[in-house]
Amino acid sequence: MENTKLLIKYLGIDWGKARIGLAVGDNVVKIATPLKVVGSIGGILQVIKEEEINKIILGMPIKMQKSKIKMQNEFINFLRIIKNKVNIPIHLFDERLTSKAADALAGDKKTKAPRDALAAMIILQSYLDKVCTVAESKLPSVDN
Repeated sequence: MENTKLLIKYLGIDWGKARIGLAVGDNVVKIATPLKVVGSIGGILQVIKEEEINKIILGMPIKMQKSKIKMQNEFINFLRIIKNKVNIPIHLFDERLTSKAADALAGDKKTKAPRDALAAMIILQSYLDKVCTVAESKLPSVDN
């Protein structure tokens, strides 16, 4: 009997005020690949259309101290704009230490992918690894 699985294409996002790292992956191969870095929501929307994305995995800064309230507000504003522009599920995923891990990968000089795209890849790969063992519906999501 053939095991058929509905293909779900994911977009991993590492949000930053100046640069937004993007990575893609799916639920069949379960390997995230760094895609590119964009500077605006328009760039994200273009990738969603071109890559036929079904779900967004957005790296969420978990530890935001009071001194970083402005950045937290900017992240929430970014999330609000994305929610209003797309009609696909958005899952928030802990992004702690992804930039440091991306620096370690980039420092290896075996990759030419930009740091922010590598961070998005790490966020998405962590998510894909987790949904192998945890029901997707139990992970935090944002209602559209």
